[in-house]
Amino acid sequence: MDSMLNIPEPKHERVVVVGCGFAGLELAKRLRKSNFQVVLIDKNNYHQFQPLFYQVATAGLEPRDISFPVRKIFHGYKNTFIRIAEVTKITPETNTIETSIGSLTYNHLVLAQGATTSFFGLNNVEKYSLPMKNVVEALEILNSILHNLEEALDSKSSEEIEALTNIVIVGGGPTGVELSGALAEMKRYVFPKDYPELDCNRIRIMLVESTNKLLGNLSAKSSEKSEKFLKRLGVEVMKNTLVLDYDGETVYLKDKEPIKSKMLIWAAGIKGSVIDGLPSDVFTKSFRINVDKYNLVNGFENIYALGDIAYMTTDKFPYGHPQVAQVAIQSARNLANNLILAKKGKTPSEFRYHDLGTMATIGRNKAVVDLPYIKFQGILAWFTWMFIHLRSIFGVKNKILILINWMWSYITYDQSLRLTFLPKHFRLSKES
Repeated sequence: MDSMLNIPEPKHERVVVVGCGFAGLELAKRLRKSNFQVVLIDKNNYHQFQPLFYQVATAGLEPRDISFPVRKIFHGYKNTFIRIAEVTKITPETNTIETSIGSLTYNHLVLAQGATTSFFGLNNVEKYSLPMKNVVEALEILNSILHNLEEALDSKSSEEIEALTNIVIVGGGPTGVELSGALAEMKRYVFPKDYPELDCNRIRIMLVESTNKLLGNLSAKSSEKSEKFLKRLGVEVMKNTLVLDYDGETVYLKDKEPIKSKMLIWAAGIKGSVIDGLPSDVFTKSFRINVDKYNLVNGFENIYALGDIAYMTTDKFPYGHPQVAQVAIQSARNLANNLILAKKGKTPSEFRYHDLGTMATIGRNKAVVDLPYIKFQGILAWFTWMFIHLRSIFGVKNKILILINWMWSYITYDQSLRLTFLPKHFRLSKES
C-alpha cells in the first residue's frame, strides 16, 4: 500500500491523473477498461461543467445541475481509484507525488489540474474583485449582486446607490460576454419585479475589454454581432480599455474616468495552476507547461500535461492551442490511445487538434456560432448552442434538470433560484 492513500500495489503500470476536469476525466474514462491502474486525484469529488458557471452566477441553474459525482462514472471498475486530495509536490527522481493525505508513486503522471485566474500582478484587483473559476465563486457573484441591490434599497445616498448598482465585468471573452448578456436580461425581466421600489434603470452593466475586439477567438462577423447584441440589451461595451486598479469602491481605468462600483467581476485572464517540483524552464510566462506533440512534458519521459495547463506549439497554433474543452478532451483521447499503444510496443501518434467550432450565447434567442465551414448568428445559433451544451453535460438527470430550467426561464422570463446562502461579503478566504 502507498503511504496513507490505501491504494494496493498495481499488477501492471500505474497512471496517476491530477485533476478531474475535461482532460483528466476523459483520460481516466478511456483507460478504465485497460490493464493500467488509474488513480484520479482532485480537490473535489465532482466534475464541474465550467461553460455554464455564468448561469449559476445569474440564478439560471443550481450548482448541482452542472456538477456530477466522479465516483459514479467509475462504478464497477476495480482498477480505478479516486482520492480527494491536493497534490503539493512532484519528485520526478523517485516517480513520487506528495498530496495532502500522503505520498504516491507512479509509472506515468498526467497533469491536468487546469488553470486559475490571472490578475496580471494587480494585487488590489485580486483582493477585491470576484473571479469565476468554480461553482463557489459563481455563487459568490450571485450573492454579492443580490446583497448589493438589497443595500441599494436601504441607501439614501445617490452616490452609494450608484456604486451598488454599477456592475463592471472585465474580459471580453466568452465568460465576460455570456455573463454580461445574462445580467442584462435579469435587469430587464427579473430585477424590476423583485425590486419594484428600486429604479432599475440605474443598474449599469459595463463590459471592459483591453483589446479592440470581443470574443477574440471568433470571426470578425461574430465578434461584431455579439457586440451589437450586447448593446441592444443595454450593456455598455468599453473596448481598448485597461483596468489599472480597484479598491473595492472605485475601478480605475487607463485614460478614462474611474467608475464607482462595489462589484468588479474579473474574467480577463487565466494562468496555469503550478505544482512544486518541476524545473522552472518547463513553464511559460503564463505558467502553462511546455509539452511536445505527444503531450509529454519537455525533459521528461513519463510526465504528461493535458488541457488548459499544456502548451503545445504547432505550425497551425504557434502560440499554443486555445484553452477550451475540445482541446482537453481530444488530447486526453490521444494520450490514452498512446499509452495503450506503447504498452503493446507500437508507435504513438502525434496530437492533432480538430477544431469543431466555437460559440457563445448573449441571451435569449441571441448567440454566435463559428463552425469550420459555416458561421451564423441569432436564434438558430442560440438553439445550436443549447443543444451542444446540453449534449455535453454528464448524467441524464442533470440534462433533464437543465432543460427544465431553460424551458421555465424561456416561458416565464424568470429565474427561480435567486437565493442567498453564503454569508454577506464572503471572500473565499482571500483576506485571511
